[in-house]
Amino acid sequence: MKTVTAALIIIGNEILSGRTHDKNIPYIATKLNEAGVQLREVRVIPDIGSTIIDTVNVLRAQHDYIFTTGGIGPTHDDITCEFVAQAFGVPVIRHPEAERLLLAHYGPEQINDARMKMANVPQGATLIPNPVSAAPGFIIGNVHVMAGVPRIAQAMLDWVVPTLIGGAPVMSVSITTNLPEGTIADGLTAIANGYPDIDIGSYPTFKQGELATTLVVRSPDAAQNEAAAAEIRDLVITLGGAITPTPIA
Repeated sequence: MKTVTAALIIIGNEILSGRTHDKNIPYIATKLNEAGVQLREVRVIPDIGSTIIDTVNVLRAQHDYIFTTGGIGPTHDDITCEFVAQAFGVPVIRHPEAERLLLAHYGPEQINDARMKMANVPQGATLIPNPVSAAPGFIIGNVHVMAGVPRIAQAMLDWVVPTLIGGAPVMSVSITTNLPEGTIADGLTAIANGYPDIDIGSYPTFKQGELATTLVVRSPDAAQNEAAAAEIRDLVITLGGAITPTPIA
């Protein structure tokens, strides 16, 4: 099956300053993988229009799907809509359905120009529903623009995922051993070289005073995964290590 890829653009000075910690990456990566879409790249960029334009245009040419989070609220620094529109060379319009949703959510007493700004989308965009706070995201081309607040971003993604056309989902095998990375590095490199189409990662941990290394084999090919995992298990045993394998996920 075709490999289908995606990139995530996280937009916001608050992320780059460390004031806000992103919590969307794990959820987005997991949901996309379940749909057969491999998240290949994540970029965190500031609230600078030219950077948004350049990043969107570069990545949308390289990947099947682009997702953005952040910058679609009512304040002056919420500029994602404006500059995504410029990336596509289209004007920003007031979307009538978005306007209706916001008016229904806030009511005539609380609606104002700032809140109604969230009804703006690039011309030709379709809406991504927001069941949490009404203000929608939008889709233009292969770019999916979502809120940055995790609860809202996740709800928007849940709506988007069934619309995606994915390829083969990536499966994995994990093997945990008590051996340190330095002990297994040479043998692991040889195994990895023998499976160029598989991603083999090594992840050390230190918990409750005990050192462990988890070796993860990932690809869309379950048989190849298991073959590589078998060689890794043999390597660990040969080096005198203990193994705690986990099943294919």
